[in-house]
Amino acid sequence: MMRDKNSSIKPDLLILVSAVSLLCVGLIMVSSASMLIAEDKFSNTFHFVLRHGISIFIATCCAVLMYQIPMRVWERFSSILYFLALFMLVVVLVFGNTVNGSTRWLNLGLMNFQPSELAKIFVLIYMASFIVRKKDEVQAQIRGILKPTAILFIPAILLLLEPDFGSVVVLCIATFSMLFMGGVKIRYFALAIFLGAVVFYILLITQPYRVARLTAFLNPWDNQFGSAYQLVQSLIAYGRGEWFGQGYGNSVQKLFYLPEAHTDFLIAVLAEEFGLFGVMIVLGLFSTLVLSALFISRAAEKRGAYFSAYLGYGLSVLIGIQALFNFGVTMGLLPTKGLTLPLVSYGGSSLLSTCFLLAILLRINKENTLACETMKRTKKKASKSKKKSNVKPPSDSLDVRTGVAA
Repeated sequence: MMRDKNSSIKPDLLILVSAVSLLCVGLIMVSSASMLIAEDKFSNTFHFVLRHGISIFIATCCAVLMYQIPMRVWERFSSILYFLALFMLVVVLVFGNTVNGSTRWLNLGLMNFQPSELAKIFVLIYMASFIVRKKDEVQAQIRGILKPTAILFIPAILLLLEPDFGSVVVLCIATFSMLFMGGVKIRYFALAIFLGAVVFYILLITQPYRVARLTAFLNPWDNQFGSAYQLVQSLIAYGRGEWFGQGYGNSVQKLFYLPEAHTDFLIAVLAEEFGLFGVMIVLGLFSTLVLSALFISRAAEKRGAYFSAYLGYGLSVLIGIQALFNFGVTMGLLPTKGLTLPLVSYGGSSLLSTCFLLAILLRINKENTLACETMKRTKKKASKSKKKSNVKPPSDSLDVRTGVAA
């Protein structure tokens, strides 16, 4: 394990425990939040629960397979993955299903697949490769931040056409976090952040539905039966939960008051049933997962595996920011963005991409461990060789005067 000498932290174990715990929480809460709507729409109380369980199984199997792939393979095929991401985003715009005004899903029969979830990871893989290949340029010249911005521009435009503003925001934050860790000059980084903020502001005010979401976020009670209805119902759920909640299955807001109770606003149902105590546990699990992922990325950077390190930083920020945004939206701290809570909310695409992401992080940790063990063996061999070279060989010559071996 690549870790400090005085540390007994096992980040891979912490990630596994946190991820499995969040998956269990998600399955339990999807079961509670979706039963009535499943009965109403499909005459099957367990419709969403069964599909969610199948999604967890498929995502876990895919993660096990992805874990076997060495990091050098991802780096070698990073360009192909970038163009694959663009291809998927174009395909969904042409052949995708439109739901609530957004064209984000492809119907694959057993499940609706959301290409943007995987596309974000593929773009980050290419960005990590770019930072490694152009490290001197990134660290010394303004082109080092302009080129990645141009690379990011194309998938961002395709995501905005769906539209999926939330994915654009988290992808941009993860990318610029990677550039920051890659050593870009602070003045160039600050300039990019400023220009990015201006662009996002323009994008925000040019779409009426985004303006409505912002207005609802700032003054939810002024339009509680209109654009702020979902947020108000979420806040009511948080309020009813108090410290320890109303008990499992006793949520009132899931009874057709809170739209999307089993997807984007699942944490609000959890808050109502388990209170602040339950919310803090989920927050703690996400914090543990993200900090462990950052620890793994730092260990990769220390051993000189810069592609793994930068990708690890990007993936850590990606999952952390998405979770933070979901909490912020449901608590009324951020405008509504339509982002699910990773590993917890209902949604096969989100589960698949998050488990894929975690498999990459665990693979980075495995390679850190192998590198550390190789280094220890090398040092041990060098130490033994040095000891042997310092031992004086016995002499067979005799002292003529004493008859004793010299």
